[in-house]
Amino acid sequence: MALTPQPTPLTGPRTPEHPAPDPEHIPYRSSTLRQPHRPLVEIDHRADPEAVELHGPVFGVTDVGALDADLTRRHTGEPLGERITVTGRVLDRTGRPVRGQLVEIWQANASGRYAHRGDRHPAPLDPNFTGTGRALTDDDGRYAFTTIKPGAYPLDDHDHDHAWRPAHIHFSLFGPAFTQRLITQMYFPGDPLLPYDPVLGSVTDPAARARLVATYDHAPSDPERSLGYRWDIVLDGPSATWIEEGR
Repeated sequence: MALTPQPTPLTGPRTPEHPAPDPEHIPYRSSTLRQPHRPLVEIDHRADPEAVELHGPVFGVTDVGALDADLTRRHTGEPLGERITVTGRVLDRTGRPVRGQLVEIWQANASGRYAHRGDRHPAPLDPNFTGTGRALTDDDGRYAFTTIKPGAYPLDDHDHDHAWRPAHIHFSLFGPAFTQRLITQMYFPGDPLLPYDPVLGSVTDPAARARLVATYDHAPSDPERSLGYRWDIVLDGPSATWIEEGR
């Protein structure tokens, strides 16, 4: 699904690299909660153009600042962990840049714990790391975040003992309306937990799985400060990035 000027109905066949909604993807039981149980509602922007505006993001260029994209500078102290720079481009199916799109991320800290009251993992919290950020793509479709490499954490919603999620960062992309929100995840190269992750394993196409793994890139590395990773997001077409909604 592309981020287009008007909301696009979520119709059509499900792409083959995504698990079918019924039966659910058994290895990851939370997939049951993530699947819609009612028909999707289409907003008819032709009948009521203002209905689209009611769901539109309120963020603009002046609302998203440089500090929003640097998760290491939100508090008075330095966060713990390996500092990294994650950058890439948001592209359409023809490789053209998608400009001015809101990109949000959230992640666990270096110990593998989210700054969320629902996370009961006994790993320590970091008072200097909240784990959320946002940025707008530039004219070249590029985004960039400075953050901490997240740690792995145990997965209790799983059919097997000793299941751990590999290091990953959640990405959210907004079009001109909240009805066009896309959510995906980025993984890190060389992680030994990748073959055992039930979420990544739910993407049945090997090529689609590989597109979720970033590559190390020395160019965006900041000397004596951070290591660089590059990860492009393709919104549509045969090389599209896997989206959690399964489209």
